[in-house]
Amino acid sequence: MQANKNLVKPLHHVVIVGGGAGGLELATRLGDTLGRKKKAEITLIDQSRTHVWKPLLHEIAAGSMNPEKHELDYLAQAHWHSFNFRLGRMTGIDRAKREVYTAPYFDEDGIEVIPERTFKYDTLIIAIGSTTNDFGIKGAREFSIALDTQNQAERFHRRLHNALVRAQTQVEPLLPGQLEVVIVGAGATGVELAAELHNTTRELAAYGLDKINPDRDIRISLIEAGDRVLPALPPRLSGLVELELRKLGVHVYTGERVTEVSEKGIYTHSGRFIPSALVVWAAGIKAPDFLRELDGLETNKINQLLVRRTLQTTLDDDVFAFGDCAACPRPGYDENVPPRAQSAHQQASMLIKTVKKRINGLSNIPNYTYRDYGSLVNLGRYTTVGSLMGAISGGSLFIEGMIASMMYKSLYQMHLVALHGFVSVFFQTISRMIARRTEPHVKLH
Repeated sequence: MQANKNLVKPLHHVVIVGGGAGGLELATRLGDTLGRKKKAEITLIDQSRTHVWKPLLHEIAAGSMNPEKHELDYLAQAHWHSFNFRLGRMTGIDRAKREVYTAPYFDEDGIEVIPERTFKYDTLIIAIGSTTNDFGIKGAREFSIALDTQNQAERFHRRLHNALVRAQTQVEPLLPGQLEVVIVGAGATGVELAAELHNTTRELAAYGLDKINPDRDIRISLIEAGDRVLPALPPRLSGLVELELRKLGVHVYTGERVTEVSEKGIYTHSGRFIPSALVVWAAGIKAPDFLRELDGLETNKINQLLVRRTLQTTLDDDVFAFGDCAACPRPGYDENVPPRAQSAHQQASMLIKTVKKRINGLSNIPNYTYRDYGSLVNLGRYTTVGSLMGAISGGSLFIEGMIASMMYKSLYQMHLVALHGFVSVFFQTISRMIARRTEPHVKLH
């Protein structure tokens, strides 16, 4: 009997795969509440070393944000908040053995840094987000750039900057499409990128690129297969945004479906050809392809893992999924929970309660109910528009201008507070405001 009293119950292993907004917030809060008190071992796995809030990628691509000032180091966050960080890309799982497998990690010279690894779990939470869906369009993968990752956003910015420098120094006239950016997809990413590029290309040209006339030489085109920009949002909001884009000189093409992308430009189903050396693909999303073969777990046609309202996968109670990579039912609606940042944040908050109940041996874990708080679309320094759900009238309230802009910026601040706490974010914000007065407002390299 004495020997049994001395037995130590093994720690519950929680493995979170994916360090996006939802996954990192979840790991941080579980580390603070369970990891620090040694009630569970929390491990976060991600294929990148640093985290940048995904809704900021269009600003990095345009050059209005320096990623070095906003990226968060996973190792530091893990150290500060009592969870483990492991660098790696998940390749598969064994549900019977409760194991996660990651691929070897190679450096830029092709030298193996980290071998294949196996991680044991009691609770597995998959939050690997989504990738751009090119729908198999000819040339889209080869000749366009998506904005799914920080590396892709930085790559586009380098190409944009190089194109402007090349145009400044060349003797011969500009070629058709040489300084034209075509954005395929007029969702939030495409719309916000178009407005941001209008500003940053002009600021870049002002820094010594005197041979370039932005109004004459730089052209931004936005292509949308639907009948309006922002097709997932209310028509009134779409109309306001399209009006603002046209005021900025953005060429908006709706009802145009891209059929091919080449190194010289894009072709649409109507026979239109738009020359462009810089094509951004922002049309549609899908979950990563390998989820289709994740030890038999059920997926839908865009590779999302099918989950119940508890966020447990349909075939395994120990495997959860949330965010863009999960297809969660929404009672009373024909469609699932929309893949938006606010839904991932809400699901992460619920999963904190779920994990605590599982550790305590409780089976009555909660169901997720999506709450739509509205939408905000930021058009850079020009304006911000949006709709707030649940207004006093019971419907939606449309906002624009300074109030909408302040609310948009507060979303990022809320994410930072969830990761660092209010005091730290307050001083970080003051520091950035001071530094911004002594540095260019656009990235110059």
